[in-house]
Amino acid sequence: MSNPPSRISSARRNAEALLSKAQKRDSDFKLEQEREREAMVLKTARLRELRLAKEAEDRKTAVPTLRAARPSKPRRSKQT
Repeated sequence: MSNPPSRISSARRNAEALLSKAQKRDSDFKLEQEREREAMVLKTARLRELRLAKEAEDRKTAVPTLRAARPSKPRRSKQT
């Protein structure tokens, strides 16, 4: 009779081992996703800073353009 409990505990150990492997794989996957998300956030922030700095520099060095004075057209009165 000692054989059936041994068989059950063996099956239970195998199932728990598979479950723990699946849980570890899942937690590793979630951890990797979180790291990738953080890297993307940092990259986006760095690129935003670079873009804003470039835009500020462009605004500093930009020569203000004056509107070319267009010759005024004579106004026409409405014809009714």
